[in-house]
Amino acid sequence: MMRPNDAVIPRSEYPRPQFLRKEWLSINGEWDFCFDDTDTGEEERWYLEGANAPFIQKINVPFAFQSKLSGIEDPSFHDVVWYRRTFETPDGWNGKRIVLHFGAVDYLAKVWVNGQLAAVHEGGHTPFQADITTALVGGRNTIVLRAEDFSRDVTLPRGKQYWLEKSASIFYTRTTGIWQSVWLEPVAPAHLSKTIITPDIDRNEIQIRTFLGGFKSSDDLKLEIVISHKGELIAKEQIAIRNAEQIRTIGLSDFAEHGLGRLWSPEHPNLYDIEFRLVRGGDVIDEVSSYFGMRKVSVEDGMLCLNNRPYFQRLVLDQGYFPEGILTAPTDDDLKRDVELTKQLGFNGVRKHQKTEDPRFLYWCDTLGLLVWSEAANAYEYSEEYVRRFTKEWQEIIERDYNHPCIVTWVPLNESWGIPNAQIDKRQQQHGLAMYHLTKSLDDTRPVIYNDGWEQMTTDLATIHDYESRQEVLEKRYASADSAVRAMPANRRLFVGGASYQGQPILVSEFGGIAFKKSEWEGWGYSGAVNEEDFLIKLKAVVDPMFSSPVIQGYCYTQLTDVEQEINGLLTYDRQPKAPIEAIRNIMTGK
Repeated sequence: MMRPNDAVIPRSEYPRPQFLRKEWLSINGEWDFCFDDTDTGEEERWYLEGANAPFIQKINVPFAFQSKLSGIEDPSFHDVVWYRRTFETPDGWNGKRIVLHFGAVDYLAKVWVNGQLAAVHEGGHTPFQADITTALVGGRNTIVLRAEDFSRDVTLPRGKQYWLEKSASIFYTRTTGIWQSVWLEPVAPAHLSKTIITPDIDRNEIQIRTFLGGFKSSDDLKLEIVISHKGELIAKEQIAIRNAEQIRTIGLSDFAEHGLGRLWSPEHPNLYDIEFRLVRGGDVIDEVSSYFGMRKVSVEDGMLCLNNRPYFQRLVLDQGYFPEGILTAPTDDDLKRDVELTKQLGFNGVRKHQKTEDPRFLYWCDTLGLLVWSEAANAYEYSEEYVRRFTKEWQEIIERDYNHPCIVTWVPLNESWGIPNAQIDKRQQQHGLAMYHLTKSLDDTRPVIYNDGWEQMTTDLATIHDYESRQEVLEKRYASADSAVRAMPANRRLFVGGASYQGQPILVSEFGGIAFKKSEWEGWGYSGAVNEEDFLIKLKAVVDPMFSSPVIQGYCYTQLTDVEQEINGLLTYDRQPKAPIEAIRNIMTGK
């Protein structure tokens, strides 16, 4: 068995690149760990110093115990697990508030610091934090985390994590406990807590909303905002703080260059740097670095547009699984490499499937230029408890990722997961409508898909999942909008609940899935190829109809990589291309 200290170097990059502070401390790496299969740890107070807690294992955080890189690699059911780690705060942090951050813990987390309860968080894919200042002591401090998963609960927002012990069909190995980075950072008593940045390319403006933590009305504070592009100063403003929330709109005088300026797109991923400095009496007490992209996503006269121009989206389904880390990439370079490979294969975007991805992945999409459809990890069955859990988590997803220019579409639901009776069940139909309108109420700048694939009602895009492999059938099916929306390729209606097609852009958002064994992995796909030549012929047969159709405005090919028992990727599970990249690229770009 591999011990954690024999694994890769702990993930040490700053975990939150859109809200970056210079002072911080990673506490990834080796933690004490144990299973609690009898669920007695909380009753026996394992979170206390000196408790008789069986922390007899070590784990490499942020890798889940099911993964090889955790050093444990146990795929069996253990729904309650405990972590423990000691740390000391740097001397330079004295007098500041100390905040403990978790990128994601699956599913229900409780955190104690020196025996004091510091945080409780529900939701396996979103971050949480706790101000632990009052719990700290001089010298060594101890963090204890209890994580509880619900492996067999099919109403849990879980994505592709299987509720049976061994992976099968379209479901994969579970992730329990910490699976994204953990870190500490010091902040001033009054500090910036979040920003909401909204570009307006039509007015050459950026709207900036800032939120302060620890703000008191008696504070004499100013906020300095500095915007630059590749080192060139674009704007600088300082405003007096009167409330915990401030809204500021800043014009970008450099922007109108032949009507395009420094717009963000996959072809030209222009980013502006922005610095926030909170000032008291001439002293900077908090400083945060961020960035934004000037871009617009819209539907104009039935055309899906990027920056006010029709834009054909060539997406690939990306599940974000890794052989040794499961949902957690071994390194930041692995995330970057996935973005680079996606672009080399000819795609301008990804549909991140049934996973809220690590913010580092979104950072590389922003930086290198790749569109992202942000899709939630859904439950499989419907219940009132599912609605409560999912609604809360989806709001947290939108809040975390709103500022990323790469995200161009929100996808709360996929293939009626969580609402399996959406065809006839009015409550489930209303839940889909609620998620659509909730998303629009939080973000009116991006398209929202009601239920990707089929059984839609109010939706900004009409999206179809179609694994037909015969070219002539696809060409006939997508010869007109009427034939496309009536086709029912999965024997599911595209619209339900009295809704009908209203001229929305039509995209085939899942298709292909051609199985081709090119490694030691065994598995399946929706259709098959026997060799490289056959693979390219069959790939061209399903992709060409997407370009020849007069109504299709984008596609999403299944899929980027093989995953566990699925071998329908363009790349093997270890990211090796199954055919020459240039040959795949020519097909995917319609050459």
